[in-house]
Parts: sequence; C-alpha cells; structure tokens
Amino acid sequence: MDETRLIELEIKAAYQEDLLQDLNRIVSQQQQQISRLEATCKMLNDRIKSISTEAQHSGEMTDEIPPHY
Repeated sequence: MDETRLIELEIKAAYQEDLLQDLNRIVSQQQQQISRLEATCKMLNDRIKSISTEAQHSGEMTDEIPPHY
C-alpha cells in the first residue's frame, strides 16, 4: 500500500469518526425531546381523565347531544 492510499484511508476514518459523533449527539437530543413529549402527553392524558371524572361527579353529561338534533 502506498503512502497516498494510507493517507486517504486515515482521512476517511477521521471523517467517519466526526460523523459518528454528530449522529450520536443528534440521537441523544432526539431521545431527550421524545422523553419530554412523552411526559407532556402523560400530563395531558391525566388532565383529561381528571376533567372527565370531575364532570361525571358534578352530574354534567360529557356526551350530551346538541339541541339541534
């Protein structure tokens, strides 16, 4: 293997390392965002259940048919 070919392989390896680090950072950020979104969905779901339960206890009909039907 000549010197030029070895240098080219080292350059490729360096670029791949940089790319791998960038991809790892991106995946980590995406996982954090997914975790935040899951927490938000859980909070909203709990709030909807709470509102539904409150409405049932207060005697309100949650599935009431509109008057024009």
